[in-house]
Amino acid sequence: MSDTPRLIDRYTASQRSNHWAVAILFILLALSGLALFHPALFWLTNLFGGGTWTRILHPFVGVLMFLLFLILALRMIRHNGIGKSDRQWLCHVNDVINKHEERVPEVGRYNAGQKLVYWVSVICMIGLILTGLVMWREYFSLYFSMGVVQLASALHAIFAFVMICTIIIHIYAGIWVKGSMRAMTRGSVTAGWAWKHHHAWFRQTQKAARK
Repeated sequence: MSDTPRLIDRYTASQRSNHWAVAILFILLALSGLALFHPALFWLTNLFGGGTWTRILHPFVGVLMFLLFLILALRMIRHNGIGKSDRQWLCHVNDVINKHEERVPEVGRYNAGQKLVYWVSVICMIGLILTGLVMWREYFSLYFSMGVVQLASALHAIFAFVMICTIIIHIYAGIWVKGSMRAMTRGSVTAGWAWKHHHAWFRQTQKAARK
């Protein structure tokens, strides 16, 4: 008998490529945005060819990331509806942290924490693109009053801060839950991982496999 664990497909190559493209663009935006946010971080503009190029590239990269994120979000939206079981899961979040997942409701493709990351990201991305367009001096800011542009700048910073914190949590959770990174690097997870962390989804995959 083989000791190789049975694998279950979780993400297609297209979905993984979409995810990593968004991730790379997000890192570029975070670094360039921080460089423009405060003089103490202006040295980060050297990564992009200087202050002028950083100001030019940041909004274009932002639009590209938003479009790729939109594709990814639309692909995932049907799995991220929040229901009664998700609210129950959140009430048992301490059991999840203490690795007593047998005490929480069965989880489908995504748990409530992952769904919150999804919806916070959607809200932040919409906020970032709208405020970013208002601030874009070359094309749009001239159509708005200075007060509106200043408000957009403040909101843009807030949305960016929340987004960065959310992504840090997302990365930490992916590393903390052993076996999760495999899903986005190889596209599959072990049957044991699926049974333990996403039992309802595991049963769905088995039912589909028997048809």
